[in-house]
Amino acid sequence: MEPSFGYSKSACKRSGKLRGCVALITGADNGIGRAIAVAYAREGANIAFTYQKGYTDAAVTADMIRDSRTSMMALKMDQTKRHACEDVIRQVVETFGHIDILVNNTAYQQTYSALEELADDELERISNTSIADTVEFCRAALKHLPPGGSIINTTSIEAVKPSNSLAPYAAAKATLANFTATLAKEALGRGVKVNGVAPYLAKKPLIPSNFPTDNVPHFGANTLFDRTAQPAEVAPIFVLLAYRAASFFTGEIYDMTRDQFRKSLTLSRNIARRFQTKL
Repeated sequence: MEPSFGYSKSACKRSGKLRGCVALITGADNGIGRAIAVAYAREGANIAFTYQKGYTDAAVTADMIRDSRTSMMALKMDQTKRHACEDVIRQVVETFGHIDILVNNTAYQQTYSALEELADDELERISNTSIADTVEFCRAALKHLPPGGSIINTTSIEAVKPSNSLAPYAAAKATLANFTATLAKEALGRGVKVNGVAPYLAKKPLIPSNFPTDNVPHFGANTLFDRTAQPAEVAPIFVLLAYRAASFFTGEIYDMTRDQFRKSLTLSRNIARRFQTKL
């Protein structure tokens, strides 16, 4: 994509908010996952991240983490294999001694013009990558996450405003949002926070790989900034939600959308009008 993805180091200043923590970010070889891993590392966390295919992109993430002088491990895995999720958690705990933060960031989407075009294996891959793997990672991680620990799931605007060419992906993200809210209630008894972030049209490989090239430059034109978000601009909310002092943040989905802003603004105006009418 032009301009290329932004992972500016200046986007997250060193302040030690996550010093001593161990964070596992899935799918951090590129896009938002990479930005989260770099931001966490700059905040002092030791990083483990997963990737699925070749090491080329993962190596870039690894180098950026090393620049922050924190410990790092990259784990190649197939997230459609449920047993692999528990194995990754085991490796992280064995290597670092503990785990404090889990970010479920992987996703897979495939556009289509008609639902009957969607192959069975594509549907299974969407489900396994967006839902089943998240459940498995959470189930394994909850055995080790301490009070004050955090689980953050990357959902999507598609969960509440689905595209007609991404129905299974949108349904999976909606399920993930529901799972996040439900798990937060259970995890609260363990002192673990569970939240979700729904980025809107952030620059990531899924966009150019699934949509016509001539449409890519127009993505984000309906946001307040009239452009897509760079990954480094999305990462700070993940830092906040992982920060131990943010202890009252749980069970929420944080939408980064203009539509949500418009809804809130419209609601506020309607309330103001009704209030003035009563006066």
